[in-house]
Amino acid sequence: MLEYALKVWFYPAPPSPHASKAKDHFKGEKSTLMNEHILVCVAWPYAKSSTHVGQIVGAYLPADTFARYHRMAGNHVLMVSGSDEHGTPILVEAEKRGITPLEFVADYHAQICEVWDRLGMSWDIFTETTTENHYRIVQDFFLTLQKNGYIFKDTMESPYCPTDRRFLPDRYIEGTCPHCGYDSARGDQCDNCGKTLDPIDLVNPHCRLCGSKTSKLEMRKTEHFFLDLPKLQEPLQQWLSHDKEHWRQNTVAFVNNWLKEGLRARAITRDLDWGVPIPLEGYEDKRIYVWFDAVIGYFSATVEWAQKHGTPDTWETWWVPGKTEPAVKSYYFIGKDNIPFHALIWPAMLIGYGNRNLPYDVPANEFMTMSGEKASTSRGNVIWTRDVLDQYSADTLRYYLSVTAPENRDTDFTFQEMIRRNNDELVAAYGNVAHRTLTFLQSRFGGVVPEPLPLREADKAILEKVEQGFAQVASAIEQCHFKDGINAAMAVAREANRYLDEQAPWKQIKVDREAAGTTIYVMLQVLSGLHTLFSPYLPFSSQKLHELLGFEGEASKERWELRQVPAGSTLPKPTPLFPKLEEPAQ
Repeated sequence: MLEYALKVWFYPAPPSPHASKAKDHFKGEKSTLMNEHILVCVAWPYAKSSTHVGQIVGAYLPADTFARYHRMAGNHVLMVSGSDEHGTPILVEAEKRGITPLEFVADYHAQICEVWDRLGMSWDIFTETTTENHYRIVQDFFLTLQKNGYIFKDTMESPYCPTDRRFLPDRYIEGTCPHCGYDSARGDQCDNCGKTLDPIDLVNPHCRLCGSKTSKLEMRKTEHFFLDLPKLQEPLQQWLSHDKEHWRQNTVAFVNNWLKEGLRARAITRDLDWGVPIPLEGYEDKRIYVWFDAVIGYFSATVEWAQKHGTPDTWETWWVPGKTEPAVKSYYFIGKDNIPFHALIWPAMLIGYGNRNLPYDVPANEFMTMSGEKASTSRGNVIWTRDVLDQYSADTLRYYLSVTAPENRDTDFTFQEMIRRNNDELVAAYGNVAHRTLTFLQSRFGGVVPEPLPLREADKAILEKVEQGFAQVASAIEQCHFKDGINAAMAVAREANRYLDEQAPWKQIKVDREAAGTTIYVMLQVLSGLHTLFSPYLPFSSQKLHELLGFEGEASKERWELRQVPAGSTLPKPTPLFPKLEEPAQ
């Protein structure tokens, strides 16, 4: 086991918010507070680089939006992930730098965590796969699956590079896909057609480490342990045949194609000395394969979280069937290239282990391309998140990625479109209506919220739009339709602009100060609703508006309902919610 100082980014769960009171004329207000257990499992970023925007939009941002909403809706939420720190690529890169693998991953783990802070990720725990807790649990999974008859030992032919004098991981072998002819397919999967591969399947395979296409790879026999997926296919199919109507069609299609082809046994060990040791004598020169140990991280992170809370048995609430009513719903936020591991292999492992909750949903996203090509750190075609955050606000990035997310088809990232969306939507619609209302309040009412007259039909109509917005955004997020949710919130902002233009308090005040005051009072309630509707998506600007409306504490700990801005309260002088951005020089 490893013995070293462990750095874990641990976030305590937010306390239950208190109920707010509203005036009688908010009769449309209904609480949507629930009492479910929602486990949010997010793909583990590989600690060989920092994060890029394709990864953020693919898994991390939708997961954070989902978790934030469910906390506000009154559910018990646990969001877990960590840095994936094993495997040959890390070992190779550490050797190039002349440092240990542990030093190498520590550097990138810190970079990844820095991005999380700047982006506003609300983890309950973000840990690492190099903890003693993780090693212990992975080894327990290995031994239990072996005892239950789902792991067997066999020999296999593994690719060996005579130039580098090492066995190669699948992803370090490149060649032509035998199915579609793509000439940059990896040894485990073709990114072009999505077929899973073994290195031996490739045409003209070569080593990506040395880049030599003339030094022929050798196939050498070596002994390894295998997960017996064929034995698990029938129970897996039974599970997949029930209550999956809410799954995205791309996930369902991917899973069905795999099952139709028939599952194959998959090696879960490799010839290397960096990773979780095999808990059996005689295998000291081998390690558990990185994909096998990484998916177990969702479980081990939950155990670590429970230990950090001083309640070491509470992990059972999230993983043991029958511990909650209704049952825990576990969601796995990933990119589509990780579908087989999370919708098939990890559930198979849980079935084989026994008495563990299986995924409720695997809302996999398509890819966000960069200049029309799939983002790839190995090929250098990425936009690093830290670089974007050095130039633009986190909420500008979060908004753009949310509204253009590749939920059902690939989308493309461009800075020009991000700036346009910021200026035409965040600034011109949401930011504009907030700033116009708050500056008018300051200039004509001294910042004091007016006492309203009985509400007019137009006032009631815009408040009803806000109430409908709560229902629409909630429904969309609960179904993992995040683009629909943020578009519904922005639709309310546009309705608010329309109401403000029609009522024209700058004209009303010349003839009827109380009527203008009523308009501004209603608009403040609308802004209160908007800051809650956008809170799961845009935490920083929501917090700013929260404070501009005179509220204390954290906006993220508000309830998912309209909170009244009381008449008579004095609000601070406003500043714009969002900056208008300059178009980049051509």
